Amino acid sequence: MSQPQPATSFDSRPLTDPVDPRAVSAFAAELRARGSLGMSVSTVIGLVVVVIVVLVSVPIAASVLIGLATSPRDFGFAGIGLLLFGGVGVAIGIGALVGWRRARVTRYRLDRFARANGMTYEARIADPPLPGMIFSLGRSRVSTDLVRGTNPRFVEFGNYQYTVQSGKNSTTYRWGYVAVKLDVPLPNIVLDAKGNNAFGSNLPASFQREQRLSLEGDFDEYFTLYCPAGYERDALYLFTPDIMARFIDNAAELDVEIVDDWLFLYTQRRASTLDPATWSWLFGAVGALITKFDQWARWRDDRLREEAASAPASVVPAVDPQTASAQLPFAPPAGLLAPPPGVAAEGRRLKRGFRWLPVVVILGFIALWYLRNAF
Repeated sequence: MSQPQPATSFDSRPLTDPVDPRAVSAFAAELRARGSLGMSVSTVIGLVVVVIVVLVSVPIAASVLIGLATSPRDFGFAGIGLLLFGGVGVAIGIGALVGWRRARVTRYRLDRFARANGMTYEARIADPPLPGMIFSLGRSRVSTDLVRGTNPRFVEFGNYQYTVQSGKNSTTYRWGYVAVKLDVPLPNIVLDAKGNNAFGSNLPASFQREQRLSLEGDFDEYFTLYCPAGYERDALYLFTPDIMARFIDNAAELDVEIVDDWLFLYTQRRASTLDPATWSWLFGAVGALITKFDQWARWRDDRLREEAASAPASVVPAVDPQTASAQLPFAPPAGLLAPPPGVAAEGRRLKRGFRWLPVVVILGFIALWYLRNAF
């Protein structure tokens, strides 16, 4: 993928141009042959239910209509009820057919859009192996409509969902995301965008307050930044004023997570979509940030050098002085070589906190119920 730019530097015509139904069918057959259209258990159950409802309701509706046409006096309220039931079943069947056709066209358009912009398309991946906070929650985890680029670095735009079971009830959460591969592992840092919050943070995880870091300027008006304790100076190195300005200007409505050697942008709307304005927004955000990632590639965790110095000599990697002097303008004394890329254990993951808002709301309802019944 050539470096994305804001505005209209990409070809959006495949998202809106008319499509050939035969080409759509051929592409759907290609995806089936590649095994890219696997369905979850819940989807299969839903389709079976729709088929049963249609098979039962259509004959009922047809028989009631014939009966009303031949002998209307024999049909009272029961006939009208059966007719309504049949009509609902027919409507469900038509809705399912329309949704199925629309999904096929969407996949075809996104594939052509990816090709037109030097990227690739993947319809579905179950349990995507990504380290972001949303990718380890719940069950039935699946990414869909993935659009990927590899130049100048790997970037993936996708939609993601997972299901959380709570007793007999289950809730499905949906996210759009952008995953950008970085050059080196970095400390786990989260930017909680304030512009997309309602009653508290919209993120699926909370973090201990001691890990909050206030940055200069008006950055705190747009984001709450969390970094591991002891990594405050490292966060200041990564989030220089020019990088903070780019996040404010281009990603103020996106939650951000840096974990291992990945950067994730999260949104609770679809990221991979047929809307050209959404692609312009996301390409603009990635294009504005990606030019600064070379600076991040130079970051090193000094704690790794300290760990190596305190480790037994048998496990400390040997350093060839000739190799070191060939790479540096001078041969540094032992112990002064830059640490290798990586993050010490204490910086790899933020410490999770407890979300108090749901508890406060529940306690409030209990208190109101008690006061109402007591007086």
